[in-house]
Amino acid sequence: MRARGADLEAHVREGGLLRHGRAVVVLVSGGPDSVCLLDLAVRVAGAPAVGALHVNYGLRDSADGDEALCRALCERLGVPLAVHRPARPEGNLQAWARDQRYAEATRLALARDADVAAGHTASDQVETVLYRLAASPGRRALLGMRERDGRLVRPLLAVWRAETEAWCAEAGLPWREDPSNASDAYARNRARHGLVPALRELHPAAEQNVLRTLDLLRDEAEVLDAAVARALEEAGSPPSLERLRALPPALARLAVQRLADAAGGPAVSHRTAEILGLAERGALDVGGGLRARIERGRLEFVSTPARVAARGA
Repeated sequence: MRARGADLEAHVREGGLLRHGRAVVVLVSGGPDSVCLLDLAVRVAGAPAVGALHVNYGLRDSADGDEALCRALCERLGVPLAVHRPARPEGNLQAWARDQRYAEATRLALARDADVAAGHTASDQVETVLYRLAASPGRRALLGMRERDGRLVRPLLAVWRAETEAWCAEAGLPWREDPSNASDAYARNRARHGLVPALRELHPAAEQNVLRTLDLLRDEAEVLDAAVARALEEAGSPPSLERLRALPPALARLAVQRLADAAGGPAVSHRTAEILGLAERGALDVGGGLRARIERGRLEFVSTPARVAARGA
């Protein structure tokens, strides 16, 4: 862990994701990570360049208290706060909450030509990689979150959660703990409370080693991505099924996944053999509303056709 105070601010400045005068919308929940991030954004970018967004989902009794803290914090730091209160839907609440948060942040950012800053930390990165490793097959699961993804930036991605709490305590900035973070009802919390401590017992540097492995895989990914691009260029557009079948198995998996990614699809690399085994005119639904289709010996990923209702239904 790095030293607190000036060293943490210097680290964020050197990272370049927050820059003086560059407009940024900071996602503020009221937890220590987002409180620390907002304070650093004001110090680095300057208060006139910073806006904040708090999403009050109304799902917890403490939600209004979180909003009140964010309002007081933004007033103290001289930052305008936008509050979004979406109507609660049915279905996957976590996915809905994430979509609401980023959709509203993107709307605000586009209006100001700003970046969107999220307070994800190195601790979150480790938990994300471990969760994806268990839940999603394939190389993508091990690449984790990126420091920049379009307008979205994560200036604290190399900072541990304990450091953000120390920053807030040292700066006299209050924060609130989300009680749902203590619940094992969510898979991410089970990774945080069970898996990470178990790995730490196996080796005290387990979390750091996960991040080091992530850095190595990202470096290697650049080499692999170049090889995939070259293979797809040689296979034509859409790529020849015969050419794809002739590739080494690992390269074929990566090429098929690249095609699915370009179509907005899910992870399909584990189904490469099925896809490349299709007849000259065949199709395979691979999930996520996507279909692998062969036409004239060439592979495309297209939207799965809507089902036609049966007559008399």
